[in-house]
Amino acid sequence: MPRKSRIDAPRALHHIIVRGIERGKLFIDDMDRNNFLDRMGGIIHETHTICYAWALIPNHFHLLLRTGQVPIATFMMRLLTGHAGYFNKRHRRSGHLFQNRYKSILCQEEPYLLELVRYIHLNPLRASIIQDLDRLKDYPYGGHSALMGKIQRDWQDTEWVLRLFDERVQDARRRYHEFVEKGVSKGRRKDLTGGGLIRSMGGWAAVKSMRKAKMFKKSDERILGDGDFVDEVLSMAKEQIERKHRLISKGYNLVMIADRVCSVMGLEASEIWKRGKSRRRVAARSLLCFWAVRELGMSMTELSGKLDLSLSGVSQSVIRGERIANMNGFELLDKKL
Repeated sequence: MPRKSRIDAPRALHHIIVRGIERGKLFIDDMDRNNFLDRMGGIIHETHTICYAWALIPNHFHLLLRTGQVPIATFMMRLLTGHAGYFNKRHRRSGHLFQNRYKSILCQEEPYLLELVRYIHLNPLRASIIQDLDRLKDYPYGGHSALMGKIQRDWQDTEWVLRLFDERVQDARRRYHEFVEKGVSKGRRKDLTGGGLIRSMGGWAAVKSMRKAKMFKKSDERILGDGDFVDEVLSMAKEQIERKHRLISKGYNLVMIADRVCSVMGLEASEIWKRGKSRRRVAARSLLCFWAVRELGMSMTELSGKLDLSLSGVSQSVIRGERIANMNGFELLDKKL
């Protein structure tokens, strides 16, 4: 059975879980962990992705992210490719580092955001890396320490999370700590590590009760949320897929998109393929990247090769291209088509 495609949307909330192949380690020592955090922080700043929670365990890690100006798949590709290259080179190994595809669950913000923050930040305690909650405050490889004000992480959005507890920072930290403390006894929670009906309803007993009452909810293993939320997300994903297929059915490819860019920006067709830093050329290539990635679904890796740009350069071009399209009202397709 073919695997389902990932689901994403502007400002969507994602619980990401990445594991090492055959339960192997992703981080051998603090140098590995620090390099990973520096890399992730840089990508977060570049892509305007938001990170609410995270925890590094030797053989896996958790992230709670909100989609920024590039898809979460693009963010993760840059993060994982970079870490795998660094890790293999430093430890003189080859081959795959990660176990299959990483797990990405699109989550309903209410009631899951705070539950996920707590669950993720308690991972080092559950894994017995940290022995008690008091020591977790100073643990540098989980986001709890930043929320408690012990370690500064300028790429972690602590302000948003704390405001959900109180407007005053000190009171917010106290209440957040109390909230986390109550979660210690809950242990591992399968309802927060994936989507699907059973997890979204809080367990099989709740599902059976609903079925006895002849109540049915739509579910999807890629989504954590109630039936209405699942419906909304799947409808949005269907629209995106249909638009992409419509473009492909009309014969759209990178060359056709480039022609459209030149048309709306008043450039000669040859200009868009040339490297250079003239303002008009950079703007045109940015719009090309935005439409190719977001509308046609082309991978940034493929686009990187065709335009002779780094992955980071393509990522920044997509962000710039979206801004250009919105400011000028540029559309790849006529709305009537």
